[in-house]
Parts: sequence; C-alpha cells; structure tokens
Amino acid sequence: MIPGELGRERLAEAADAALTVGADGVEVIAIHSIGGLTRFASSRIHQNTWREDMEFRVVAVVDGTKMGVASTHSLEPGAVRRAAEDAVAIARVTPGDPDFPGLAPAASFPEKKGFDEATATATPADRAEAVRHALSEVPGTMEGAGYVETVADEVLITSTTGVRAFGRTTRAGISVLAMTDDSSGYAERLERRLSDLDPTSLATRAVDKAERSRDPKPIEPGAYTVILEPAAVSTLMQFLGYLGLGAKAFLEERSFMSGRIGDALAAELITIVDDPIAEDSLGLAFDFEGVPAQRVVLIDHGMAKGVVWDRATAKKGGVSSTGHGLPPPNSYGPIPLNLRMEPGTSTVEEMVASTERGLLVTRFHYSNVVNEKETVLTGMTRDATFLISDGRIEHGVKNLRYTQNTLEALSNVEAVGDKTEISTELFFGGSRAPALKIRDFKFSSTTSH
Repeated sequence: MIPGELGRERLAEAADAALTVGADGVEVIAIHSIGGLTRFASSRIHQNTWREDMEFRVVAVVDGTKMGVASTHSLEPGAVRRAAEDAVAIARVTPGDPDFPGLAPAASFPEKKGFDEATATATPADRAEAVRHALSEVPGTMEGAGYVETVADEVLITSTTGVRAFGRTTRAGISVLAMTDDSSGYAERLERRLSDLDPTSLATRAVDKAERSRDPKPIEPGAYTVILEPAAVSTLMQFLGYLGLGAKAFLEERSFMSGRIGDALAAELITIVDDPIAEDSLGLAFDFEGVPAQRVVLIDHGMAKGVVWDRATAKKGGVSSTGHGLPPPNSYGPIPLNLRMEPGTSTVEEMVASTERGLLVTRFHYSNVVNEKETVLTGMTRDATFLISDGRIEHGVKNLRYTQNTLEALSNVEAVGDKTEISTELFFGGSRAPALKIRDFKFSSTTSH
C-alpha cells in the first residue's frame, strides 16, 4: 500500500458498520480518490493543487422494494452507520419500485492490473518536471497553457447479499495548448501511467499545429470530406454512448438503437465496444452494483449489436446485467463509460494524401444535442482546423460550426486510423478512438476567428 492509500481493510471496517442497520438489504459504495493537478498558463505554472476525497454512499432497502440513499464523506464507522440510518429513514417514506431487481448477489471478479504506484505517488515536482519538458518545446513567440494531472482511486462495494468487490486504479493526463496572436494548437493524452505520456512530443504537436494555422483563412460552410483526429472522434462517440447505447434509453425507445438491433447503422469499418476490463482502459472490473463488468459489442462492423445493461434494465428487458450500473441515485440508467472504437489500418498522413479537398479537424468543443433520436449534434471546431487540397495541408481556416447526424457521419467513413488515443470527461472511464476520414461532413456556419 502506498502513502495516502486507505486499503481494502480500512474501507471495509467503515463500510461494514452500515450493513447491520436493520434493513432488508444494504449496499455500501466507498470511493477514495487522491490526486494532484498542476496547471500552467502564459508559459508558467500558476496553480498546483492536491485533492483527497472520501465518500461512502449507502443504499438501504425496506419493505422489499423501497430504497433510500444517503452519503457521508467521513471515514468514521459511526458516521457511515448514521448515513445508513438516514438511508433507511428515506426508504421508509419512498414509494416502492415494482421494477427493483434486488441487490446484486455475491460474485467473483477478475483481477485487473493497471494500478501504477509511480503515478499514484507522483509529486508536485514530478508534475512540474513534465510541465518543464512541455514548455521547453514552446517558442518565445507563443504562449503555452495546459495541465498535468495524476490520480489514484480506491473503490469498495460491499452488501448484505455478500458482494465484496475492491479495485484500485490510476490515471494520468497531460494537455498542452500552444497559442499565437491568431492561432492555437492542442494535444492531449490520458493513460493509466504517467510514464506512458510524453510531454515533449505532445508540446511539439501543439506547437506545430499553432504554427501551421497562423493567419487562418475564412472558408464557406457546407459539406466537406473531413479527417477527424482522435479527440474529435471521441466527442462524437461519447455523445453516441450517452444518447443511445444504454439500456434505459433503448427500452424507452429514445435510443437510435431501439428496434434496430441487426440493422446496418454505420460503415463496415466501424466497430464500437465498451470494454471496462481491457488492460489499457480506465475502468474497473465491476460496476457500482457489484456486478462483474463485461466487454459489450455495441456496433459490429457497422451493424447494431447491443447496448449495456444494469440490474434494473436487465430485469425489464429479460436479460442479464452487463455490469454497467452507475452509483445510486441514478436517473440515467446504464451508460458505457469505456467506449472503444477499433483501429483501422490508415495513418492520418495517408488520409490527408488521399483527400482532394477537405478539412483536418483537431477537436470539437461546445458540442451539444440537437436531436437525440436522430443523433444530430452541433458544436465548434477548435485549436487548429486546416484546409486540405490535392492531398496536402494548405493552410489553417477559421473555426466552423458543425451540425451533423452522427450515425450518418459514421456511415460515411472511408478510412479508420491505425492508432487510438483516450479522451475523457467521464466518471471512471474514457473513450479510446482512432482518427476517421469521413465524406460529406456538414458545417452549418463559420466564425470570424
């Protein structure tokens, strides 16, 4: 055990105090998180923070189908016990849920490697050293900004039904933004280990993008062949997961997958899975109901294959949970948090070389939903968008607003990148995506910058 960790026994000692509160059933979710964040702007470090949080979330069941949830941030067994008593009191005045599937039974969980001690114990000096390497690549004519973050999590799930799950995870992220007076370039990576990240190469990418996108030219909106880098693809994929790859939306027919299992929804080049148990994913070996997490094929060579399930939706759907339950209270139902688009065989350079006229997009931001069922999204390009002409990157262009049906875009994929990268704004997860070449991607308006 490393300094700052609490460990399985310490978490269990506090959690077990809730199990004898006198309810029909009790589940305790304990999440302990420690991590440091070093941020830089104007090519210098301006913030260095350390955060530690401990939460016990207690679910109590009374009268068979009534549930209450209460939480505490104290590690004291007495405080966890009081949270359990509060959960019981809440459950007693809560209407019963006829669809409540009961608490999960005991299960065994595969050991998942991926906890990196060096990342968990990274110091402010370690993060500052990474910043130093990144800023060494940023010339004096540009300003560098971004962050270096290292996080370690411990999660314990225990219940009166015999569930006893414990997992440890780490993750590290580096983001670099290089800025000139009229352009910017961006590069970001997220992995389980800080040592897997190369701040120098990330900064080099960001600087190169900022340099090549100086003096951006205006361009007319319309349909273009685009090459989306992994960060842009991740945005589309994460929205797709949120909108329709979970069983609740599927059962309520709000999902683009409802009634379409077996249909071709994307190009044959596209396979999307959710795989929390992959060694290089950021997920846990179990979900927050204490169910073993499974790899689920969602879109297989373009064909709709399935969605992810938790215990409540699985009961309604007459299937088994795939181990994708979120912490209670949860109105979203199960959501895939570890999406992965399988890589292809093309490099970004090959995609550019094969494009007569198109755009290379670094990433999107301010993306939002226009039509949930139709998977129509809108958002902006950001931090370097380039015009491609006759197989070459010509120059930077001013940012554009895209308004695009995501499934239509995935149906128009002509090439898939051979490398994947993780991006995330998710809870205990992240999406791993390659670059994509897509024809007829729609931009609805332009900007002046």
